[in-house]
Amino acid sequence: MAKVDYYELLGVARDCDDKGLKVAFRKLAMQYHPDKNPGDHTAEAKFKEINEAYEMLKDPQKRAAYDRFGHAAFENGGGGPGFSGDFSSSMSDIFDDIFGEFMGGGRRGGGGGQRSGGRERGADLRYNMEITLEEAFSGKTAEVHVPTKVACDACNGTGAKPGSHPKVCTTCEGHGRVRAAQGFFSIERTCPTCQGRGEIISDPCDKCAGSGRKTQERTLSVNIPAGIEDGTRIRLSGEGEAGLRGGPTGDLYLFLSVKPHSLFQREGADIFCRVPISLTTAALGGQFDVLTVDGGKTRVKVPDGTQTGKQFRLKSKGMPVLRSSQMGDMYIQVVVETPRNLSRRQRELLEEFEKASSEETNPESAGFFARIRDFFGGT
Repeated sequence: MAKVDYYELLGVARDCDDKGLKVAFRKLAMQYHPDKNPGDHTAEAKFKEINEAYEMLKDPQKRAAYDRFGHAAFENGGGGPGFSGDFSSSMSDIFDDIFGEFMGGGRRGGGGGQRSGGRERGADLRYNMEITLEEAFSGKTAEVHVPTKVACDACNGTGAKPGSHPKVCTTCEGHGRVRAAQGFFSIERTCPTCQGRGEIISDPCDKCAGSGRKTQERTLSVNIPAGIEDGTRIRLSGEGEAGLRGGPTGDLYLFLSVKPHSLFQREGADIFCRVPISLTTAALGGQFDVLTVDGGKTRVKVPDGTQTGKQFRLKSKGMPVLRSSQMGDMYIQVVVETPRNLSRRQRELLEEFEKASSEETNPESAGFFARIRDFFGGT
């Protein structure tokens, strides 16, 4: 009986890519699987046929031979896939899709990236640090005290009592995972004997109870670069918890926050400062000294007639730009302060000033009220 064309059997075009081939196979395999069609010999035969087709077409060399010679390329011992024996290799694509998420990565890597021969990677740690704006400006070297897990010095992190060694798990032969056959499926799961470690410690270390590590506070020196911003995260590779039984060490993440400043507000690399000035300084002009974030002092000249909200830019007096030679700017915003608690003489002087004032003296207020009068028809 002539065999059905493999491409026709899977319902794909001859130029179908690997992804499309896999999708078609998965759909048909789930449809005709014997577990879904108990006692249906026709479905079972169909399942074997589509498996044979996928097994052949997913291999580039076999597919090339089939495209050229058809089924004749694999007759008379020509290397056809057939269906005698184990077909788990062709079904592994389906296993990964269906069971991978539930089995912690399924067939990949014999237990996932966190384990290697029973050695688990240590946990990452977080440390919160608060610094001042001045420290963020200049940078600093800080010491942090981190309670963590370190390798046990008695067993050198192996978890086994000194003089003994972990033994390979006989259940999984050191792989950390075992397979259980169920019908046509072969399901992989964590080894129940060694819990996925691949090793058995028959004589655990007395000091660490077989974990290969102990709790200890470590003191680390951390370099805080100049220009660091609030919310920055610094990663210290290999400074986290030690891994179980000699596994790789985790990382330490330093989360920085900058304390609010009593004088300055920061926006990126720029510094803003709000400075109140007297009415007479704003009217007549003058000058004042202001502190800068680097601890210095600079003089700001105020022209006569300065209004509230006027900004003065001090170039390169802001924060350093992280890992750069550039500097931000400092902006001084003045606020004209209205005098309070006037003496009798001061009040008299202001009243005299008010009488002598004109639209030229207060152009903004005069213009505003002129627009109001126009709005109401000149009344």
